[in-house]
Amino acid sequence: MKYISHPLIRPECLEERRYQLAIALQALDACTMVVLPTGLGKTAVALITAASRLYQEGGRLLVLAPTKPLVEQHLRFFSERLRLPDGACALFTGDTAPDERTAIWERAQAVFATPQVVKNDLIAGRYDLSGVTLLVVDECHRAVGNYAYVFLARRYLTTAGKPLLLAMTASPGGDHGKVEEVMANLGVVQVETRTEQDDDVRPYIHEREVDYLSVDLPDELAAAVGDLNRLLDSRLNALGEAGFRVPAREKLSMKALNALNAQVQARIAQRDPAGFMAASVYAEVMKVRHAVSLAESQGSAALRTYLEKLFSEGRSGSGTKASKRLAGDPVFRRLCTRAAGWETELHPKVGLTVDLVLEEVREHPESRTIVFASFRDTVGHLVDALTAAGVHAERFVGQATKDAEKGLTQKQQIEVLRRFREGEFPVIVATSVGEEGLDVPSTDLVIFYEAVPSEIRSIQRKGRTGRSGSGRIVVLTTKGTSDEVYKYVSLNRERQMLRGIKKLGNNGGPISPVSPASGQTSIGAFAAAPAPDPEPEGPSITVDDRETSSRVAEVLSDLGLRLTLTRLEVGDYAVGDRVLVERKTVRDFADTLVERDLLGQVRALASAAVRPVLIVEGEEDLYAARDIHPNAIRGALAAITLDLGVSVLFTRSADETAEMLAVIARREGSERTERTVQPKKSYRTAREEQEYVVAAFPEVGLKHARALLEHFGSVQAVIDAGVDDLSQVKGIGKKRAEGIRDVSSRPYE
Repeated sequence: MKYISHPLIRPECLEERRYQLAIALQALDACTMVVLPTGLGKTAVALITAASRLYQEGGRLLVLAPTKPLVEQHLRFFSERLRLPDGACALFTGDTAPDERTAIWERAQAVFATPQVVKNDLIAGRYDLSGVTLLVVDECHRAVGNYAYVFLARRYLTTAGKPLLLAMTASPGGDHGKVEEVMANLGVVQVETRTEQDDDVRPYIHEREVDYLSVDLPDELAAAVGDLNRLLDSRLNALGEAGFRVPAREKLSMKALNALNAQVQARIAQRDPAGFMAASVYAEVMKVRHAVSLAESQGSAALRTYLEKLFSEGRSGSGTKASKRLAGDPVFRRLCTRAAGWETELHPKVGLTVDLVLEEVREHPESRTIVFASFRDTVGHLVDALTAAGVHAERFVGQATKDAEKGLTQKQQIEVLRRFREGEFPVIVATSVGEEGLDVPSTDLVIFYEAVPSEIRSIQRKGRTGRSGSGRIVVLTTKGTSDEVYKYVSLNRERQMLRGIKKLGNNGGPISPVSPASGQTSIGAFAAAPAPDPEPEGPSITVDDRETSSRVAEVLSDLGLRLTLTRLEVGDYAVGDRVLVERKTVRDFADTLVERDLLGQVRALASAAVRPVLIVEGEEDLYAARDIHPNAIRGALAAITLDLGVSVLFTRSADETAEMLAVIARREGSERTERTVQPKKSYRTAREEQEYVVAAFPEVGLKHARALLEHFGSVQAVIDAGVDDLSQVKGIGKKRAEGIRDVSSRPYE
């Protein structure tokens, strides 16, 4: 075996493959997207490119990946092979404190991070990307919409002194328009591709056997599907009688459902009462359709769990109209009663999965198996079934806790992968979180518990085997169900994507810059984008750290405003010392009015700020957002403005919200505000005067002012108190305490 020889690559640690070298050489010339089947070494290409770039240009390497386990995997791969000083490689995730990240950034030569963490740091101004000479974007097909990759690529290409971007994916998707959008969003100007049929790749391809095993739907589950179809028919008939164009049940695809929902939303926008009724019936259709899918492809245990959840929701006081109508339907109630009596799993897929795993473990005791399932309930049932059969299997799911089942933290995910990789147990049962980047070279068997209609997900799953030796892939389908439809959809889309990759790939020559669709960003637009203003106008804007996933924070950062990220107890944005802004979309405003305490939230906002502001964002008609009487919305708006004294502003988009906040910041920084440090009021009690004086301290507000006065007894006592004493008051903390001491003791200039 020949190895790569390079001053920054450790000897005999990276196999020399001609196609990887050829791709890396092209990637050094311009921003490049690399499309390689999983297992052919995209990370090796990135390593070769990074070593050459750092050796020639110096600077810093930044590698981005969507999940912490994948970031940790890249860190391990690069740090074991790059010849850099000790401590030169650093891991950035949300577990690392912001101040610590800033210090590490200054001394690290290679940083491996999740994109949201770097985005938050850039928005907060903790560091910049000017010294980054190579940005690697893994799983780059995610760079659409408002995903953090889009912001980071734009910021990098406009601020770095010597920018070069390398994007990597095994599955860009079959939609050519979406691929072009990804390229445009990342500033890609050339694409390097290889398929398993290319001459320079074929020697490194290991055989992968793909089997499709079909099973019959048991009679009891077929009867359950019959009941569910009767429920569907009655709901579709009701929509048809209300004047909606309704597809036949047999053709109830997601495309058809989306078209039906578009009709419903159009009627709601016209304030047609039938539209609001139809929205609730449509919700029933979606619930029942999901139950059909569970019965056909997942099994009786998953279906029983879901039916119990729907029935419980419908019987509770907080249940939706849709769930309550379902829970009251005699057909649904009879089905729930029958399902409660299913003591053993009825679907043959579960037993077939156990048999396949047992056969693999018996014949190849050192082998590794991954079972993919779409739903967490199914993952849990499969782990239980395998454990009962004497196989040590562990689940691999995302972080979110759903219902009573806890998710796995990213730290726990990394630990599960480590133990699986090192052979401590033979089987992982995973949801989609395991599809991207799971690096387990010895995986010999991959089982799809169900076919998936996405070519990206299918290719990602298949890429978990056949990396270092022959592998087997088994796809389980239920005859005559959506399983078979998804099987053919996925196969067709995979073939379409491969054809698209061949058309995209130039294998050595640059392509023309992408001409993106309206609203997308090209490389030319990156170059022309204005740099942030070095001297921002107005005071700093404090952004609640939960708002960084929105486009508002991105636009504020692009506009060059000084931003601080923190967790705000009340509101989403604080402008200077006086203005506190709560941002709600039109839909969120309506939902909070109906389902939560909107006026209570706004009341807390009003008590915490001198100038409270509510921004309602969106182009939708507020009065048509839900089935709410217009007078109820008018009454809420009147109470917010007149009773609570909160200014209500309307914007059409996140961009417009950011522009509005920028204007507010500039006005707060202008001289005209000096005349009205506090809002005027014809008469205040002595208590109110005291509250307003203390509320004027930085980031205090009326809520904390009252807490301080109740604790110390007078304004003078608050001013005389030390930082430690002030910090003891609930909600004040060291930062606010230091602000009070600083303002009260600083000489007036």
